[in-house]
Amino acid sequence: MIIGLDVGGTYADAVLLGPEGLINFVKVSTDPSDLFTTVLTGLEKVTQGIDPLQIQRLVLSTTLSTNAIVQKQMPPVGMIVSGGPGVDARLYRTNDHYCVVGGSIDHRGREIEPVNAGEIRKIAETFKKEGLARVGVVGKFSVRNPSHELKIAEILGDRFEKVFLGHRVSGNLNFPRRIATAFLNAAVYPIHKNFFEAVKKSLEKKGLNVPIHILKADGGTMRFDSSMDFPGQTILSGPAASVMGAIAFASPETESLVLDIGGTTTDMAVLLNQVPLLNPLGITLDCHKTLIRSLETHSIGLGGDSAVRVKDGRIVIGPDRMGPAMAYGGSTPTPTDALFVLGKTSNGDREKAVQGIESVAGALGMDPEQAACRIFDAACTQILSEAREMIRRINSKPVYTVRELWEGTCVKPTEMLILGGPAQYFAEHFREISDYQVRVVPHWGVANAVGAALARTTCEVALLVDTEQGIATAPEEGISERVGRNFSRDDALQKAFELLRKKALEKGADPEELEMEVIEDLQFNMVQGFYTTGKNIRVKVQVQPGLIRGFSQGVQHAASQA
Repeated sequence: MIIGLDVGGTYADAVLLGPEGLINFVKVSTDPSDLFTTVLTGLEKVTQGIDPLQIQRLVLSTTLSTNAIVQKQMPPVGMIVSGGPGVDARLYRTNDHYCVVGGSIDHRGREIEPVNAGEIRKIAETFKKEGLARVGVVGKFSVRNPSHELKIAEILGDRFEKVFLGHRVSGNLNFPRRIATAFLNAAVYPIHKNFFEAVKKSLEKKGLNVPIHILKADGGTMRFDSSMDFPGQTILSGPAASVMGAIAFASPETESLVLDIGGTTTDMAVLLNQVPLLNPLGITLDCHKTLIRSLETHSIGLGGDSAVRVKDGRIVIGPDRMGPAMAYGGSTPTPTDALFVLGKTSNGDREKAVQGIESVAGALGMDPEQAACRIFDAACTQILSEAREMIRRINSKPVYTVRELWEGTCVKPTEMLILGGPAQYFAEHFREISDYQVRVVPHWGVANAVGAALARTTCEVALLVDTEQGIATAPEEGISERVGRNFSRDDALQKAFELLRKKALEKGADPEELEMEVIEDLQFNMVQGFYTTGKNIRVKVQVQPGLIRGFSQGVQHAASQA
């Protein structure tokens, strides 16, 4: 048996799966100030009456980090950036505490200017005085030679809780995106750490001693303890869970729009013949363009519990969530309260929901039911508008799935798959205002937890080779080795696959499900005068995202029989 646990801003969903399908599921309220109790309650309820020895693994996903970014609630961090000659690194400022320093490495990995230790110590003192606990350190060509980033980290010492180095969080050369990647890793670290500690403590309390994995943005999983060094990998793990939860139920010969409508956000994605799209370059979230590999998803600050206001005579929904719906004890009207007023749901206090909607109705000059209709229609219309914009962006560039470059002319979804707590209510209205064939995913209320549970372990390895200097490096793995001048592209691929297999097994992958592939393969000669002096080789390989065998077929079969 396996457990899937998805912790969102509003609810935590837990599912227990066996080869026969879904055995049990629960939904509990998320208390961000007491995640331990939230997680423990979900685990205790979903495993009630089950022998702990029957549990094989636990897979987690969460929207906590995503929600913090979308709602602009990230804690402050420090950034130390070394650019050297060329483009001014100040153009890529990510936050207030952003310092550009001297020292530089060139594109071949050679030192041009050394690190100024005094400058770094002064910045460290300033950061400490300003109460910063986490720092990102990025050099322009650190993936070719990480010595400056390592030197700066050495100077910073143990002054800070955590230091994130650019060459470790990504082995790609894109300088602006590597800056953003290091920044987001540092910014979401305390949120992720709080979640990590709550889960570990809950499992100890429950007496569950099982492998723990967490879903990454690319739809694969990694060992939970490894995620502490790469918390940015789990940004958008919630949306990725939604995609993985919908795959088994999408039509195999059409293009599908997936919508996961939660309490805080709505996450959306596109499937092509049951295969998710891939963002090969990296996540863009709240204007931060990163190198965090991900499924092509889009999250907006609009959900069932988003705050509803009237501004200049029009309804504004989100992006903030001020707490639960008024029907559940909150203080701000929400789309969920509109559903209560319209009589679509009744498991809460309708009178309080009416009171909340009345404040909106008064500002609009209409009765509560009319206002509730306007609110719900505005929410659905906004979601559809954002989905159309996402599809337009997808079609504005080459389209990649997790398997290959898409050869179709453009993406045109005809099917809409909806999951999330209020899925059935939104589905009714989407059928009325759109041309989509609208379907609600089986187990829609906990489908994201099912998707997390079914995802298999994935990872990637980038290998850089400079035969003139006689060196091969895998920056993210902390590996640097000497190679001969005859080291070839085939040698590089073989070495990369060896490293990938080892890394995947360390992260908890099943040896029988290691579908490895090449995702980047570049080689060019280095010439001085009229002579070739060596080769520059870059290869990147990955384990493909997908669903684990056995359990996924059981869930699919059970749903078809329901």
